[in-house]
Amino acid sequence: MSVSDLVKARATTFAVAALGALAFVLAGLPLPLLLGPLIACLLAALCGARMANAGSFGTFMRTFLGVAVGASITPDIVGALPAMAGSLAFVPLFIAVIAMIGYPLFRFGFRMNHPTAWYAAMPGGLQDMLVFGEEAGGDVRALSLIHATRVLVIVTAAPILMTVVWSVDLTAPPGRPLAEADPLQLALMLACGLGGWKIAERIGLFGASILGPMILTAIFSLAGVITERPPAEVIWAVQFFIGIAVGAKYTGITLQELKVDVLAGFVYALLLAGISLVFIELIYLTGTAPAIDAFLAFLPGGQAEMVVIALMAGGNLTYVICHHLLRIVLVILLAPVVDRLFRRRGGP
Repeated sequence: MSVSDLVKARATTFAVAALGALAFVLAGLPLPLLLGPLIACLLAALCGARMANAGSFGTFMRTFLGVAVGASITPDIVGALPAMAGSLAFVPLFIAVIAMIGYPLFRFGFRMNHPTAWYAAMPGGLQDMLVFGEEAGGDVRALSLIHATRVLVIVTAAPILMTVVWSVDLTAPPGRPLAEADPLQLALMLACGLGGWKIAERIGLFGASILGPMILTAIFSLAGVITERPPAEVIWAVQFFIGIAVGAKYTGITLQELKVDVLAGFVYALLLAGISLVFIELIYLTGTAPAIDAFLAFLPGGQAEMVVIALMAGGNLTYVICHHLLRIVLVILLAPVVDRLFRRRGGP
């Protein structure tokens, strides 16, 4: 795509996203600045509009999610980490169940080749699964659409369920107003966001735009230097850019891709939701965590998207991010290893 085409695509994307956000606000729907742009961009892409995400600036905006989580990590929270061990122990079993159900669905139900089916079934980070899948000979476009649809369905359904089941108010500001923020704290958070992202990127840390800022901010938070979270307006802006990033992945979609890849992602997301609800119930019944925290921790949406929802819902951010981190780390470390073992033993 040429520079002029990219500019036009981004201008179209931002205009569509803004209209979607406005429509959701006027309709009083939950998470309007996340779901409005996401759904609007999806519909525009299905109508043939050329869309593009916000590039490096969109990635930069994600750093504030890492800052928000890092600022929530205090000595009291760290002291409570051992209590999460029982809940974290369910994560490897959770991944195994997902793989045993997801792989046959894609391999035999939707007739995809082995690498595409394997990495489509893995509930890891989108970019990591695309890289691994491409190296293994998978269909990168199919993987992108399947994982984007998984995130889309889960992120759309989660706020509705939270509102209906727990009466969670997702319209409340996710922090103090920008006008009340300490300028020094804002400068420190900005430095931690940008610096943490670039340091993590330099050393090759996965999820660098979130994990780098989270780690660096947590250090300053534990030292008592950072005492505030990003203002509400910043978190709202982050939602807008995440909605664009997910919705824009559908640009250029064909009818065949819609009938196969998007349908496969939709069916898979429903199965994942069912599996997640079983594990959420187990966690709740064992008294390991409140139901809403378990809900946010075991729904395999995108890491950034689930952190946004946790922020808006006032959930335990440390609990939620620890479970998503463990899930993603295990998938990144083990998925390629299991795939190679599969091939060496003459697996499908």
